[in-house]
Amino acid sequence: MSLSGSGVIAIWNDITDEGRANFYEWHDREHIPERVGIPGFLRGRRYIALSGTPEYFTLYEVEHKSVLTGADYLARLNSPTEWTTRSVQHFRNTSRSLCDVELSLGAGSGGFIGTIRFDSDPARDAELLKAISGSILPEVAKAAAISAAHVCRADESASNVKTAEQRGRAANMVPRWVVMVEGATREAVENALSTHLSDAALRDLGALEAQQGIYSLQFDLVDAR
Repeated sequence: MSLSGSGVIAIWNDITDEGRANFYEWHDREHIPERVGIPGFLRGRRYIALSGTPEYFTLYEVEHKSVLTGADYLARLNSPTEWTTRSVQHFRNTSRSLCDVELSLGAGSGGFIGTIRFDSDPARDAELLKAISGSILPEVAKAAAISAAHVCRADESASNVKTAEQRGRAANMVPRWVVMVEGATREAVENALSTHLSDAALRDLGALEAQQGIYSLQFDLVDAR
């Protein structure tokens, strides 16, 4: 398993031009360190888009999805710092899913990550997961310069809990499925997303309105406890 735990938070967002400089300072110096300091949080990463939207992708890895509905995390969400309250007002086009990791393959992480987020007819979930985890991602993970491949499924109830921090920004989307491919080169990741994980391939499995992006790593923090 390449991911550090069996739960993740996947967040995509844009930032207003006037909030951008503050976003980097806040995210690097307060927000990601604060999150990684919560018991059960293991790692936080931020990426910037090379193609696709929104502009930023943030990934938190946690021991288990139960951490994301636990008292420590909820207490933080319901007591945002003044800097957080001010910063999240500049978020736009946000998607955020609290997920179970259904499958994580690979030897490590890569400097480039491709993300695909989509919904599906719940009646086709079992078929979709079987295809992605049973054949597609194992094949992707074998490709040259691919470091890891993951599929995660959102807990919609947990993802939609309203907290003080969320009330400070516009409502976000909650994609039901998140697929991620990590690699050493942009080209390797792009190839995986355009072949094995193309819109047409996913649509055949029941994916609805899949949105792809290729991102480059900007910031990475691992829990040192």
